[in-house]
Amino acid sequence: MSIAVIYGGNRPNGNAETLTKLVTQDLKVEEIYLKDYSILPIIDKRHTEEGFSTVNDDYNSIIERILPHDILLFSTPIYWYSMTGPMKNFIDRWSQTLRDSNYPNFKDNMSSKKAYVIAVGGDMPYIKGLPMIQQFQHIFDFMGTSFEGYILGEGNKPGDIVQDLKAMSAAECLRKELQ
Repeated sequence: MSIAVIYGGNRPNGNAETLTKLVTQDLKVEEIYLKDYSILPIIDKRHTEEGFSTVNDDYNSIIERILPHDILLFSTPIYWYSMTGPMKNFIDRWSQTLRDSNYPNFKDNMSSKKAYVIAVGGDMPYIKGLPMIQQFQHIFDFMGTSFEGYILGEGNKPGDIVQDLKAMSAAECLRKELQ
């Protein structure tokens, strides 16, 4: 099983990234840092006669990188009780890819994948992060992607996540599951 990790954080070595790296330790994964790419927001033309316009950004190159993988790990800090802006822009653009003739089997391809979410926040994430997890569940349900599980962790300042023993233990369990 091949694994792609999609990092949504903007801080290098942030808490979500640290927790995710514990999960992927000793595993062969392809890491994609959304902060390193230009992903423009979607301009919704689903219901227009001309349809979506070509967008000159890096989004399609990321799609090309994730499509070959069997497992997708979505790693994001919890910003304002949801995923980061870059992660949201990336997923919003799936609406365009669903109608892109260059990706005629996008939904079928995504339905063959398993997905996990790893998220860290500083304001009661075990409770306040649940709506975001539910949002990911709805996204994966729509795409037919199997949502295999999630890890929520608590951390605000850099390095705080290592104090959350519950999250650290969950990360170790997921790492073993993915081996």
